[in-house]
Amino acid sequence: MKTIVKLDLDKKPWEQDGQIHNRWHPDIPMIAMVKPGDEFRVECMDWTGGQIGNNDSADDIRDVDLTQVHYLSGPIGVEGAEPGDLMVVDILDVGTFEDQQWGFNGLFAKENGGGFLTDHFPDASKSIWDFHGIYTTSRHIPNVQFAGIMHPGLIGCLPSKEMLEEWNQREADLIATDPDRVPMLACPPEEKSAVMGRLKGDEAAAAAKTGARTVPPREHGGNCDIKNLTKGSRIYFPVYVKDGGLSMGDLHFSQGDGEITFCGAIEMAGYLDIRVNLIKGGVKKYGIKNPLFKPKCG
Repeated sequence: MKTIVKLDLDKKPWEQDGQIHNRWHPDIPMIAMVKPGDEFRVECMDWTGGQIGNNDSADDIRDVDLTQVHYLSGPIGVEGAEPGDLMVVDILDVGTFEDQQWGFNGLFAKENGGGFLTDHFPDASKSIWDFHGIYTTSRHIPNVQFAGIMHPGLIGCLPSKEMLEEWNQREADLIATDPDRVPMLACPPEEKSAVMGRLKGDEAAAAAKTGARTVPPREHGGNCDIKNLTKGSRIYFPVYVKDGGLSMGDLHFSQGDGEITFCGAIEMAGYLDIRVNLIKGGVKKYGIKNPLFKPKCG
């Protein structure tokens, strides 16, 4: 399996040769081109870009900079992909790194990220999970072992300029309905922590001003958090820009049906093995308005 995104987890996300981005924007250059039918491996950082340590303190969960996330590997272009096509993505495998056999789960503090349980658990907490093949255990939750279903929490294609403008407007309108809410109702563009892949200089700075944050799922896919979207699954993505621009990350060792604590999965770094194909004109042919997911069940 050819690895087309190779990372060094000892380096920061912005030190990864432009292979990482944390905003959605149509101007982000492709980092690699593949052909329909190609199979390849993509290495991914954990969603925080290494902000969380394998230790017994929850200070890093309390202090995590959520304007940085999520860190995505890509975008990857598919030769011949044009707006109106469907990109067919098969997840062939999901795996862990041999030298990083652990992940983390966290309850975020009410003042930084929050979740749905902050009235009961307002302070940050963390559990570290060690991997044993398909099983995991935690020193913080003794006498528990279960089998995980590894999957990407986040995968999608680049938006068009028009789509990006629509996202930013509707999310600004939503924030305006309750501007003082904590946490905010949506995450507006944030320039200071934007990592724009291989965009440089003034172009990167300009794109960062409007680049969409990665927190919500949208018409292009994105932060879908589908626990059964594991190896054996297939996704049909509408293509909005030339070459498509497929990016992925936020790998999970395991997750329930949702993330009630906001960081409700066992988060990890790892890799995805992918196969891509195209259905020319598939959006119109099949009346597609958003991605279709065919998870592997059972």
